[in-house]
Amino acid sequence: TVLGGINNARHSRTDCTRPAPPLGAMEGQDASPILYVNGKRHVMPEGKAEQTLLAYLRGLGLSGTKLGCGEGGCGACTVMVSNYDRAKGEVQHRAVNACLTPLYACEGTHVITVEGLGTKRGGLHPVQRALAHAHGSQCGFCTPGFVMSMYALLRSKKTKPTELEIEEALGGNLCRCTGYRPILEGFKTFARNAPDSAYSGETINGSANGVANGDGHGSHLNGDAHLNGKSSTTPICPSTGQPCTNGCGNTPAAKALGAAEDDPVTAVREPIFPPELKRRVLTPLALPGAIATWHRPTTLAGLLALKKAHPDARLVCGNTEVGVEVKFKNMKYPVIVAPTHVPELTEVTVNEDSLVLGASVTLTTLLNTCETLTARLGPVRTSGLVAIKEQLRWFAGPQVRNVSSVGGNVCTASPISDLNPLWIACGATFEIESLDRGARRVAAKDFFKGYRSTDLKPDEVLTAIALPLTEKGEYVREFKQSHRREDDIAIVTAGMRAKFDVVDNVPTVADIAFGFGGMSFKTVSCPKTSAALVGKPWTDETLKLALATLPEDLPMSPDVPGGMCEFRRSLANSFVFKFYVDCCRRLEADGLVTDAVVAAGLNDADLSAADRFHRPFPSGAQYTQVRDGSTVGQPTMHQSAEVQVTGEAEYADDIAKPVGMLHAALVLSTVPHGKILDIDPAAALATPGVHGFFSAKDVPNNVIGPAVLDEEVFASEYVTCVGHPVGIVVADTQDIALEASRLVRVKYEELPAILNIDEAIAADSYHTWPGFTDHGIEDGDVDAAMAECEAAGRIVEGDARCGGQEHFYLEPMVSLVWCGDNDDLITISSTQAPQKHQKLISSALKIPCNRVVCKTKRLGGGFGGKETRAAFLNVCAAIPAFHMRKPISLVLDRHIDMAITGQRHAFLGKYKVGYSPEGKILALDMMLYNNAGNSLDLSAAIMDRAIFHSDGAYKIPNVRVNGRCCKTNLPSNTAFRGFGGPQGVIFAEMWMDRVARKLGQPAEKIRHVNLYEEGETCHFGQKMESSQLRACWDEAVAKADIDSRRAAADAFNVVNKHRKRGIAATPVKFGISFTALFMNQAGALVHCYLDGTVLVTHGGVEMGQGLHTKVAQICAAELGIETDSVYIAETSTDKVPNASPTAASASSDLYGAAVTDACRQINERLAPVKAQLGPEKSKDFKEVCTAAYFARIDLSAHGWYTTPDLVWQWDGSKGRPFNYFCFGAAVSEVEIDTLSGDVNLLRTDIVMDCGDSINPALDVGQVEGGFVQGMGWVALEELKYGDPDHKWIRPGTLFTAGPGTYKIPTANDIPLEFNVTLLHNAPNPRAVASSKAVGEPPFLLANSVFFAIKDAVCAARAGNGLDTDITMDSPATPERVRMACGGPISDVFYDSTNAPAYRAKLTC
Repeated sequence: TVLGGINNARHSRTDCTRPAPPLGAMEGQDASPILYVNGKRHVMPEGKAEQTLLAYLRGLGLSGTKLGCGEGGCGACTVMVSNYDRAKGEVQHRAVNACLTPLYACEGTHVITVEGLGTKRGGLHPVQRALAHAHGSQCGFCTPGFVMSMYALLRSKKTKPTELEIEEALGGNLCRCTGYRPILEGFKTFARNAPDSAYSGETINGSANGVANGDGHGSHLNGDAHLNGKSSTTPICPSTGQPCTNGCGNTPAAKALGAAEDDPVTAVREPIFPPELKRRVLTPLALPGAIATWHRPTTLAGLLALKKAHPDARLVCGNTEVGVEVKFKNMKYPVIVAPTHVPELTEVTVNEDSLVLGASVTLTTLLNTCETLTARLGPVRTSGLVAIKEQLRWFAGPQVRNVSSVGGNVCTASPISDLNPLWIACGATFEIESLDRGARRVAAKDFFKGYRSTDLKPDEVLTAIALPLTEKGEYVREFKQSHRREDDIAIVTAGMRAKFDVVDNVPTVADIAFGFGGMSFKTVSCPKTSAALVGKPWTDETLKLALATLPEDLPMSPDVPGGMCEFRRSLANSFVFKFYVDCCRRLEADGLVTDAVVAAGLNDADLSAADRFHRPFPSGAQYTQVRDGSTVGQPTMHQSAEVQVTGEAEYADDIAKPVGMLHAALVLSTVPHGKILDIDPAAALATPGVHGFFSAKDVPNNVIGPAVLDEEVFASEYVTCVGHPVGIVVADTQDIALEASRLVRVKYEELPAILNIDEAIAADSYHTWPGFTDHGIEDGDVDAAMAECEAAGRIVEGDARCGGQEHFYLEPMVSLVWCGDNDDLITISSTQAPQKHQKLISSALKIPCNRVVCKTKRLGGGFGGKETRAAFLNVCAAIPAFHMRKPISLVLDRHIDMAITGQRHAFLGKYKVGYSPEGKILALDMMLYNNAGNSLDLSAAIMDRAIFHSDGAYKIPNVRVNGRCCKTNLPSNTAFRGFGGPQGVIFAEMWMDRVARKLGQPAEKIRHVNLYEEGETCHFGQKMESSQLRACWDEAVAKADIDSRRAAADAFNVVNKHRKRGIAATPVKFGISFTALFMNQAGALVHCYLDGTVLVTHGGVEMGQGLHTKVAQICAAELGIETDSVYIAETSTDKVPNASPTAASASSDLYGAAVTDACRQINERLAPVKAQLGPEKSKDFKEVCTAAYFARIDLSAHGWYTTPDLVWQWDGSKGRPFNYFCFGAAVSEVEIDTLSGDVNLLRTDIVMDCGDSINPALDVGQVEGGFVQGMGWVALEELKYGDPDHKWIRPGTLFTAGPGTYKIPTANDIPLEFNVTLLHNAPNPRAVASSKAVGEPPFLLANSVFFAIKDAVCAARAGNGLDTDITMDSPATPERVRMACGGPISDVFYDSTNAPAYRAKLTC
């Protein structure tokens, strides 16, 4: 039987697709390689085998497709590629990553980008509209990718998708802003249980009712839309462009794609598959080029001949491996062969005893095949297929699976492969063929010879994989543990198979096989363990034998590459135990052995160890107040949402490039500390297309710095970190510039490097700048209070660590600079602080500030990372722009951006805490250290805020906190959402949790006892005024029903030995203002025009937080007009000078108040005009403005605001550093797998104090997005540098540079139930419109997740008889969770019974 996955002889389908013409020359066929893009025919350029689809599309001006990472890990570049499947006689649609897809791989296909769906002017596509109206777009950089992933799912499905299919379709897309919930909610309207009109003709053609922007009654997603009349015209099939004559347009699937029965025009509105491509005959391709030649054979003989002629040729299907090697490892492959169109390699065949997969079969096809066969053949025959299917669910994202081939995955021979262990365990064989020697077969277990090396000879090709089907009593199981569950490479992966003979109700191992990845330099089997178990009964003694023998098969040294030695070895043994339990359960369930579980020495509490992870679709609720009678308080959609969902929103790298623009690439240090002996750019300058190299000698003033002057534009004598800029190369293209930058030869004398906080403390290496550093606060009599507590034995002390965090804004750093005719510079960049750019460029070039104009329209995320570290990059670009008088573009690749621009500071806190018998905290003595890196940057101010927030939300009568900024040879760390507050607060929660455990009380009880009361004073002297802290806490714990759920969690833990639940509640008190008092100022310009519209320019930057939308609402409310009448112009230093950075959560307060001031000036001028016009005419703002104009009244005003009453000096006195506090509380519940460390976030309830919200929809988005980003910091994201704890990484080098190694949360990581309440009836008298800031405070609510995890870990430790008063560092990664749980399996590798709880190594 040939299965329908690829080639099915029995496949038949009645639809409107027509059989293709027979193979052979199609009369008049153009021999040129072609593709269609959004319906337009393009002849492919010659000699571009190395070019990606993304580069080609952006070259066409289709900038909606974004470059986010370049390695297929973020989904910002997602497009849909459609091709005609001749064997099936139908068009196939798939989402792909354009950043990896080779241009030539798209020959003969139709590429749809986000621009091909809809536009703001012409009307939004329903997918675009759903996302915009659900508030699912904040910064918008990732938005087109989400739109295209969803669109491709709908086009590829024969029926409406399920909610889980929607979530899985988005698995390859990352968002750093929204927290994913609104994206899922928006797209849920297309699920099976949603109204049919969600994706119907009415919504697609909403503009047919005369509503161009899709906002009229024809655009609603609730079924209210309608079209007048009916038509009997034959509908058009959206996939083929042909008339549909046999009813397919009336099927549910077609209706889901828009072919409504009463709207035959609907399908025309969908991008149709070009009929030419359906008729076009497939031919071999040979496309030569200067860098590489592209071959596409169409026969197996042709493929083998090519491999013989070019033994070193790389075979490429999805380019997911080769593309990364070329871009990031600078590999050169002059001959590329695409075997994707060889029929023998795309077949899927089912024989009586095996499944045979052609090597070019995609992983998506393999997944679908496994699902189909499992349903058709039943569980007995398909245990291996089920395991493969389950493993593929967590393998990369759909965009990667859609193009990656089975054979490519095998031949990559990755030591952490997900599938290769299963091929080994299942006994698969690989069919190999060469032109001269013919075919041969190799067992999977014998195929992998070394690190990324196989048994393939240079002229051989892997043609097929034969996978045996299972028999009765034969079980296969897959295992994988990674940092993140979805779309992540494995830490350890495994496949296991056991076949049993059952005699007298006793199962005996007839055959058993293991395959492991992540345990060696290659995928390995475990022959000793297998041999030891064959013939043994499936009993506890056999399990013990397996666990004792496995380490002999899987030896591992402590300094193994990848680290985590104890964890990886524990995982391997834990997986074996899980398999043991699974087999027992299945033997009993299949009726082969009665009471198999009990006979194996297990009980019901053990059974959950074998459960597979299955996650339902997330749900939740948002509770807000909407104000009546004003534009302020309305849940207005983000003003840029519609251009973001259509891809029309322009970011810094999207704008039309100036004529003559050149591209730049930095030359970066490769050592962490060294003296520069020589810089030789000769080879770079000799490269064709290179125009120049610039270094320190070309900078008029080479010394810069955002706070103190301790940095250089380009290193002149010493480099102090890996990634320290040494110079910059300028060339015709970015590729040439990057290649040339690698040719600049720099010789160093390497010097000793300090790489972490411990080394800095030991070397007394600190940044010391009087007035900036070494601050502290003391309040009360700490020594006396501590002595009293110590005498009573009520002390906790220790140290705590929290790692750094990468900003991972989706838009990388971009700078575009050009020089005018009078030595004036204009720059467009992705920055939160245009004024800093202006100041530093002016200083470096020694030109006045009035000659430098810095502009920013919008950012694709910032989070503090684009405040100061973007500035030095802009200065680097300004140097060649000034000298050459040419426009210069500097765009960082993701891995360079991450490696050189710094992150959130890692912190070490050493604390001593005294408390009363009731748990009241009486004294805190704490010393804080942060890893500042090689320059001070903002580290001192970040430390100051950590000191301010070291009390958490708790009143402590006696406090002493000091801080020091450690000087290390890492790239300078910088601002990140919370700005030191999160580190100070998490340390407070760490010692608070320990106090609760010492007292044997629930932590939430002790936290509640210590919460600030109204009127109490903080350790720095500020009084709690209008405090909503307890209101937030009380409502959060009540909504979460924490008492009954804690009891339920305790009950769950009793009956589940290997899964434990934990719950925690944590509060937030966060001060709002810049702690540098002079920065609390803002200006704005408001212009009223004669048509009644208003233009506002202010100093704040829109980076997704909705600042411009809120400012427009405030302006509209003040002037009495609609929000749509207000437009916010780009941020520019020639409009509003000396603006503070958009940071500290204060921008809505500052710029909203400045705009209010300007509007009130205008209103005062307009008052006499309105009085003269009368009440009725005054309602028309256009008429008011016209009358004022003729009365020669100024319709423009400059508004100004300074935050009042701020008083603070670091001189030991008390004061008021903050305008007010934001408050909040969160309750989270998790479930952990104590054997693997996997964490599942079950539910989170948040109550956030936003005052009277200016825009509840935007504020909820900030709460959710901040929380999920914070969850990443405390539970998922981990930076790893080469340091004394990570010797397997090159010293000072960032290992986790890119989405392949650094994991931010996906949609699969958010709470299963996510409830957010904005506290009602809580106006704030100290900010504009009685509102409160919302950007940073919600980040800290994620502490509830960390302490829920710790609560579950302590439940596991208690079950294992271990101490629960432990120190657990952040983030709570699977390694920390698993090893902290302890237990007999991990005790083999780390004896938790005779030592403190395991503390994993942390870059700190």
